[in-house]
Amino acid sequence: MTQKFISVGFGNRVAAERIVTLAVPDSAPVKRLVQDAKEDGRVIDVTCGRKTRSVLITDTDHVILSAVLADTIAARLNGTGAEDDGNDVPDELA
Repeated sequence: MTQKFISVGFGNRVAAERIVTLAVPDSAPVKRLVQDAKEDGRVIDVTCGRKTRSVLITDTDHVILSAVLADTIAARLNGTGAEDDGNDVPDELA
């Protein structure tokens, strides 16, 4: 059995079958969830200092912060998105 990994930016990948939720970080409930996960040591920040554009929650309750748009990650999960070409983040943020 082979695992499918999804690029979440900057060469980082997550096992696709482990992702439970993909959310945008703008709502108050998601912000609280991220803050609680930080306090519990369950956050994995792969933004490389960039703005958080998506939040992935795994089946192990880890919270992954990514600088890639949630729509882009969703397309990759659905098999319709491009693979990681190093251009995950818009030029103005690079």
